[in-house]
Amino acid sequence: MDLRPGDVVHVGAEASVQFSGDRALTFRIIRVDARATYDGWIWLDGYVLGPAGNALQRRRIFVRQEGLRVSPGSRTAGRP
Repeated sequence: MDLRPGDVVHVGAEASVQFSGDRALTFRIIRVDARATYDGWIWLDGYVLGPAGNALQRRRIFVRQEGLRVSPGSRTAGRP
C-alpha cells in the first residue's frame, strides 16, 4: 500500500495493540516518515478525525502498515 498525505486510514488493533477496542481511530495522513524502522512498521503524522470528518487532534503514530485499513472514499482506495 502506497500511503500519501491526504489518505484516510482506520487504525485498529491490527496496526498496533495500542489502538485496540475503543482506542481505534480514523486518521488523515499528513506525512509518512521515510526513516527506516522495523520491517513493516512506519511512523505517520496526521490528524485524528471525528465522526463528521473534522480534525480533532494532531498525532504522530507508529503502526504496522499491513494493519491499516483504507477508509472508503480515501484517495488511496481508487489507486491501482
